[in-house]
Amino acid sequence: MAEYGDIRTGRHCVFVLHAHLVFVTKYRHRVFTDRHLSRMEQIMRAVCEDFECELVEFNGDTNHVHLLVDFPPKVALSKLVNSLKGVSSRRMRQEFPDLVRHYWRAQRLWSGSYFAGSVGGAPISALRQYIEQQDRPV
Repeated sequence: MAEYGDIRTGRHCVFVLHAHLVFVTKYRHRVFTDRHLSRMEQIMRAVCEDFECELVEFNGDTNHVHLLVDFPPKVALSKLVNSLKGVSSRRMRQEFPDLVRHYWRAQRLWSGSYFAGSVGGAPISALRQYIEQQDRPV
């Protein structure tokens, strides 16, 4: 565990949990500019802080965003995603009227789906081998 520089501790646990999240705009509309993405990063950082998470990295394109989130085990990833998408959609549409014209019927910025992948640690094959090599009592 010495190679982990970002080990966090809770009351009864020690953890390093990262997730790669990808959110796509509704209908894959190409609506984001650098100005939109800069503000969205600020909004998403604030949401992560409310969940005691850290937004490690953020970037995006005209129709999707990528987030690397460090989160504690008490946070349900689905709840974090729901809040990130809901708050960012509402705030972005309030602050940028140009986004509203793309979504006047849907009233939402994001597609209903998302990608979430676990990140970091040893590869599955190395973990499998480590577990197989444990000495089982006779």
